[in-house]
Amino acid sequence: MITGLRGIIPGWVSIQDFAAVTKFDDNLSKDILEELMSLGIGKRQGQQYLFEEGDRLKTAIELLKHGNPTDQVSEALNWKDFEGMVAEILSSKDFAVIKNLTLTKPRMEIDVVGMRLGVAMLIDCKHWKRYSRSALATAVAKQVKRTMHYVSKTSGAIAVPAIVTLYKDSVSFIDGVPVVPVFQFSSFVDELYGNLDNVRTIETSQ
Repeated sequence: MITGLRGIIPGWVSIQDFAAVTKFDDNLSKDILEELMSLGIGKRQGQQYLFEEGDRLKTAIELLKHGNPTDQVSEALNWKDFEGMVAEILSSKDFAVIKNLTLTKPRMEIDVVGMRLGVAMLIDCKHWKRYSRSALATAVAKQVKRTMHYVSKTSGAIAVPAIVTLYKDSVSFIDGVPVVPVFQFSSFVDELYGNLDNVRTIETSQ
């Protein structure tokens, strides 16, 4: 089913279309498409299946609920779906979530903002399969600037800049900013508020 994520394309899709993208045979493709319909994902009319924006993400969430590895599911998503999954993990933990928050003067965009208990987590989602330390350091520096810009416009704000990546590794820190592989993001969030002293926080008064 994880490989089947690639076949969920917005618009009308035939069994043959799905098979061509996923490299499954027609019978397996039909079984997967019918399973998606049973989950309320997509619509069927005759031999055609209609998918909408967000259906790939809905499927990914179902896969995670059934214990599929987060990193494998994430690899089958595009960057937009990847952001959506990070946002969904935060929502499932009672965070108020904003996606693609745009700040002005200067213009900056933050992929995902999660707010809980008076602390905002500002996340830059990197759908990278490979990375270098210098590339991560550059990404961290940019996210710190975005976070400073955010708190300068938000009275009383306390914010944690963070990077969430696709690659398989352990949580690391660059200048106090956590760089979290997506398969560990859920547990990282669970532990965050008990470990704020160990991560970089940026406040309005700074």
